[in-house]
Amino acid sequence: MSVGMAAPRSAYACDPDRSRGRLFVEPPSKTRSPFRRDCDRVIHSTAFRRLMHKTQVFVSHEGDHYRTRLTHTLEVAQIARALARQLGLDEDLTETLALAHDLGHPPFGHAGERALDACLQAHGGFDHNAQTLRVVTSLEHRYPDFNGLNLTWESLEGIVKHNGPLIDKSGRPTGRYRERGVPIGISTYNQKYDLELWSFASLEAQVAAISDDIAYDAHDIDDGLRAGLFTVDDLKVMPLTAAMIAEIDRSYPGLDESRRGAELVRELISYLIEAATSEAHRRLDAARPVSANDVRRQGQLLIAFPPDAAEAEAGIKGFLKLRMYRHERVMRVMDEAEQILFDLFARYQRVPGDLPAEWLPAHGADNETETARRIGNFIAGMTDRFAINEHQRLFDSTPELR
Repeated sequence: MSVGMAAPRSAYACDPDRSRGRLFVEPPSKTRSPFRRDCDRVIHSTAFRRLMHKTQVFVSHEGDHYRTRLTHTLEVAQIARALARQLGLDEDLTETLALAHDLGHPPFGHAGERALDACLQAHGGFDHNAQTLRVVTSLEHRYPDFNGLNLTWESLEGIVKHNGPLIDKSGRPTGRYRERGVPIGISTYNQKYDLELWSFASLEAQVAAISDDIAYDAHDIDDGLRAGLFTVDDLKVMPLTAAMIAEIDRSYPGLDESRRGAELVRELISYLIEAATSEAHRRLDAARPVSANDVRRQGQLLIAFPPDAAEAEAGIKGFLKLRMYRHERVMRVMDEAEQILFDLFARYQRVPGDLPAEWLPAHGADNETETARRIGNFIAGMTDRFAINEHQRLFDSTPELR
């Protein structure tokens, strides 16, 4: 099969006609599959629109051309669709999961997540996957018969489990949740609607997860170059990018720095997509799953990078961590951004009346944990701009984040 052609639907793809359905039963759409309907609901959600004004790495007023959560999400969806097409997976479900994966992120990127996690430490902490689940199951208020978006079971499990199982068969937390346990937002919802937290997610969810890695590796390099945090030649410290840069310089001698960087980003995305596709075929050929449920019961991810690409990709993450995420300029802005959220959280705890009326408890007072979680949900939904404006409204001095 030539590159770019869609593979026929695979036996191990999620079949919309065999979806496990929705928590609240609805009549089927006459024109859309259940997974296409999920995707459209995500696109039309308030939380999706807010991603336009949420930080990826650089806050919005640092420049118009840096990635936001929204542009990052669209790039993830483009890569995920390309992978799903090559593997014969359901593109609508894959796109749903790619578009939904960051809905729970607070303002100011990972700095905002750290701040909210600290503020909520005594009340279960903050986890962006759990927050995404809250958004799509309760915090969106768009439909007359239910809160949330009432997505299919397959979309919900993909949101929660795209990086792998959260617990083992005995119920003990695994992976990133081993030390702190499964976030309360996930564990509580799972009691109502069992997402089989012990199993792997569908291939569509696994594709969305690896597409996130590909997108932010490549595009954070692009943003770092644009910001002047490092140069194209600085990326020669890694064998993979060094070889790509050498080939670009041979093919296009004298190319200006901007186009040189853009060509490197394109080459990197193509390499990682091809590597993930070939490794997926190898693992699928070895495992021979015969259905989506068979995929869930495998003892490993079936969508992954081969060892050489995984090593190169880890090297890129290490480079970006050192030269970009921990750069003095980025760290200074993020420290100030964290303080904005610390200030807001403390203020709302001290003066609940500063919250909008719709965020106040409907009947009497919440207990301490309910109040803290309510404030956390409100702040997590803020855009960068709204958080800054709220801080300016409530405090005499607000950092400029520059």
